[in-house]
Amino acid sequence: MLRTLHRPPTRTAEPERPIPTLAVDARAVVKTYGSNGQTVQALRGIDLAVEPGESVAIMGPSGCGKTTLLNCLSGLDEVDGGIIRVDGADIAQLPDKARTSLRATSMGFIFQTYNLLPVLSAVENVELPLVVSGIGAREARGRSLRALDRVGLLAKAGERPARLSGGQRQRVAIARALVNNPRIVWADEPTGALDSATANDVMTLMEDLNRDHGLTLVIVTHDPAVGRRCQRTVHMQDGHVLCEERNG
Repeated sequence: MLRTLHRPPTRTAEPERPIPTLAVDARAVVKTYGSNGQTVQALRGIDLAVEPGESVAIMGPSGCGKTTLLNCLSGLDEVDGGIIRVDGADIAQLPDKARTSLRATSMGFIFQTYNLLPVLSAVENVELPLVVSGIGAREARGRSLRALDRVGLLAKAGERPARLSGGQRQRVAIARALVNNPRIVWADEPTGALDSATANDVMTLMEDLNRDHGLTLVIVTHDPAVGRRCQRTVHMQDGHVLCEERNG
């Protein structure tokens, strides 16, 4: 009597899912400065990973390396050791022109001092990065007006910085950071020059941009209230990452 063998059905191999690229992937980052014949280690083997669409606050006492880390991660400053990848690109291996292009097309920057040119109107300040990148005047103006509209400042497009409040100037700076539709925005003490009420408004705006548009935010701050409003807080001390915590 023949017995029929029942073989298990052949399973079709599932296609491998691509591993998502980190927005920021920094490993063993070292940065050293020389001053008056002395060597200062600003960053001592920093490891940091930031997911796309994540908001991360970097906190710590003055001189701990927060701003140095931000400058190195964004490619504004070179490192002495380690690897930094932004959207999968090893920024140290990029030629200067390619690195500049990456910052111009994929990154936005916000600073405590706004860095607005006083002789230019709000919309002219916002469109400046586009003009420098070779975008035509008509397209640059249209994109800049839309960016100002996103931050609720379209009505002030023709005003110069001197006629704007501190909060309005920072909104112009945020619009300028957004005008190239970046994937990641670096912010260095974005509320440091603002009163608490205005700082709250600016952080609400940045939270909305993060939530509604999937913008990746990396924020250097000394303000615990700002840190708590980010999804994750990285605490630094003496050039090291001391600890991390999830918020909310």
